[in-house]
Amino acid sequence: MSSARPRIRRSAPSGRRARLALAGPATLLAAALTACAGDPSGSGEVGEDAKAPDTSVSVNLKGSAAAPGGPVKVTLAHGKLKAVSVTAGEDGALTGKISADGRTWTSDRVAAPGTAYTVEARDTDGGSDRAAFSTAEAEKVNKLSLAPGKNTTVGIAQPLSVVFDHPVKDKAAVERALKVSTSNDTRGSWGWLQDYSGKDRVDWRPEEYWKPGTKVTLDARLNGVDTGADGGWFVRDYTTTFTVGAAQVVKVDLDRSRLALHRDGKQVLDIPMSAGTPGGEKASWRGTAVLMSKEGTINMRSETVGLGDAYDKMVDYSMRLTWSGMYAHAAPWNAGYFGQANRSSGCVGMSDANAAALYGQVRVGDPFEMTGAQAKGTVAEGNGYGAWNLSWEDWAAKSALR
Repeated sequence: MSSARPRIRRSAPSGRRARLALAGPATLLAAALTACAGDPSGSGEVGEDAKAPDTSVSVNLKGSAAAPGGPVKVTLAHGKLKAVSVTAGEDGALTGKISADGRTWTSDRVAAPGTAYTVEARDTDGGSDRAAFSTAEAEKVNKLSLAPGKNTTVGIAQPLSVVFDHPVKDKAAVERALKVSTSNDTRGSWGWLQDYSGKDRVDWRPEEYWKPGTKVTLDARLNGVDTGADGGWFVRDYTTTFTVGAAQVVKVDLDRSRLALHRDGKQVLDIPMSAGTPGGEKASWRGTAVLMSKEGTINMRSETVGLGDAYDKMVDYSMRLTWSGMYAHAAPWNAGYFGQANRSSGCVGMSDANAAALYGQVRVGDPFEMTGAQAKGTVAEGNGYGAWNLSWEDWAAKSALR
């Protein structure tokens, strides 16, 4: 391409907008803007001695395989930028800011892999043009699953929980992209842990139980974030929103073989039960577990939890408390022990009628606070939602940004 500066024909006095002429491939904004008066007839060529200052514009990302994961930067050699837009389809716009001196625009977020972007720039003298570039495809893509589900109502102990398909090496980069907002400025923290499945996981819990009525939104602005060589790139954003319901707590007294449901500080159910047989692997966990799901009637087999062929039963009103297989459920076969002794294989069992009553009133996210000496230890953070078994200080220390 000729190195001569482009010449712009401009009529006077209409002041038609000069354009930033491309001085390279279509993937790079590189232009020389001239803006001087034409002759009185409006038809003369612009003289070389009347050229405006050089206002070349450049974009840091170029070509059809630009590196993703960094911000888009548009720089003006002279003069001031008025507006810049960087778009990628209907939902791929990158917002950004012009620097104080007007010379540079930088995107707030990074360029995502495998994306075609269009750049449009205007300067304060009316010059404008557009160009395009594309980023390289991701060799490996990471994905995630979110809990709780979108537009749900949950209990006061429900954390935000994010489980990743592949390992996350750059935990700080991922955590910075996770934005939690609440309707009442609830204080909370992310904490990294290993899920019971062995996958990387990060949960966000408040310092104390949620206040009823709190509305919570997670914007996982992960598109373009690199999780590391073994994890790959995110190629989309994620979001979920939920509302916190009534303040309900299930208090399980292992030593007395009783449980009670409290709502807004008042006891509404008192149920005799039989928990795990103390003194071995069949004992129940102590500490705070969170109701993970209400699963109705399910088949429970002892082989799945490492207890041989002890049982194979269809069980009603099943309420999951851990990934390792601890439930609260109906257990009519243990009726002789309700309120008397713990003789189950680890679950919290009760009569059909009491299980139905409890099942009908609890919701996912309600805490089950289990106390007593007849336990085998405290449930781990990744075995269900065990974050409440850590002090606030210890939990906050699990953030990658602390």
